[in-house]
Amino acid sequence: MNQEVLQKMENESGYFHHNQYHIEEITEESVTLKANINEDSLNPYGIAHGGFIFGLGDTAMGILAREENKEVLTLNANIDFLRPGSGKELIAKSEMIKNGKKIKVLKANIYNEEGKLIASMTSNYMVI
Repeated sequence: MNQEVLQKMENESGYFHHNQYHIEEITEESVTLKANINEDSLNPYGIAHGGFIFGLGDTAMGILAREENKEVLTLNANIDFLRPGSGKELIAKSEMIKNGKKIKVLKANIYNEEGKLIASMTSNYMVI
């Protein structure tokens, strides 16, 4: 994915911007996103909302699935919440499991700033 597309995504995508996602690192094998936990991302218990955590992982996988500027759509996704999303930030790291011509399978792990695993995800994407 070229730098112009990434910059536009980070600066102009309403969802990306609203949730304060930041691209930390992109390689051919993985994408790492960081998100600040703030009042808008909390559930009634004062921890990161499950949808906020899910969105971070889905976004990290979606960016990696869009290699070569191909458009993709999420077909399905699964998440296992392992710990409360507390602290100041969350970090999602995605990896490609299968890079097919029509279907891509990815995984993402979401960590807190202490490196503790908060959630684990897998997802299938369709190339359109």
